[in-house]
Amino acid sequence: MRTLVVGDIHGSHKGLVQAMQRCKFDNDKDQLISLGDIADGWPETPQCVDELLKIKNLIAIKGNHDDWTLNWMNTANADHHWMNSGGKATKDAYDQAQMYNEHDREAHHKFFKYQHDFYIDDENRAFVHGGFTSRKGIGHDPYRSNYYWDRDMWQLAMYGDRKSAEEMEGIHMFAKRFLNHKEVYIGHTTTTNYNAKGNMKESKDPNQKLNGPITVPMNRCNVWNMDTGGGFHGKVTIMDIDTKEYWQSDLCKELYPEHAGR
Repeated sequence: MRTLVVGDIHGSHKGLVQAMQRCKFDNDKDQLISLGDIADGWPETPQCVDELLKIKNLIAIKGNHDDWTLNWMNTANADHHWMNSGGKATKDAYDQAQMYNEHDREAHHKFFKYQHDFYIDDENRAFVHGGFTSRKGIGHDPYRSNYYWDRDMWQLAMYGDRKSAEEMEGIHMFAKRFLNHKEVYIGHTTTTNYNAKGNMKESKDPNQKLNGPITVPMNRCNVWNMDTGGGFHGKVTIMDIDTKEYWQSDLCKELYPEHAGR
């Protein structure tokens, strides 16, 4: 059984299916860890949930957009921050999805309700949507929302990656909390926020355009950022966590030319 991890999907069912097809994903034999943000952006959140529910060995982690979606499902309150951040596409998709009977809608409600805040495997590899703040590692934060909203940990990993081993020794454990784990896999902060410059690791990746927005997985210290812009104009990415081989969809904006995404 392979263990693969997928970054932010944001309603791009076409992107999810492409990435799964390209890695020859086996719904019965392979394990998939979804890092959250299944919802919001592109117009096919219900179809994304249906696709993930086909997977026998699925671990679904909650993203901040998934939490917004769950709140709407629980209360029927369409929060304006959610609506302006891609939620309108999710709400419209469910409102227009006449094929979903009461049983199917309940299954989707349960999907979002029972997503994990984080996951740690038997090799102490941690999987979380945003990050964590405790210097003890994942699982010790006082607020669950930290796991799907935190961005500081990724910034600290980028900072630490520029330091020597000796310099890292002198940094307080709070700032290098990710080192409590063998590896940490996150989404949430899209790699397309950064441009691939000549001195960056990603510029050496044959799938990455030099000086363009980064649309491939980023690795800093022992943290892997898998949000390769699936909700915006990037791609949906699946990676084998053992080999680090990855597979990607086409650019999501090309898959949904009549939609804006997030």
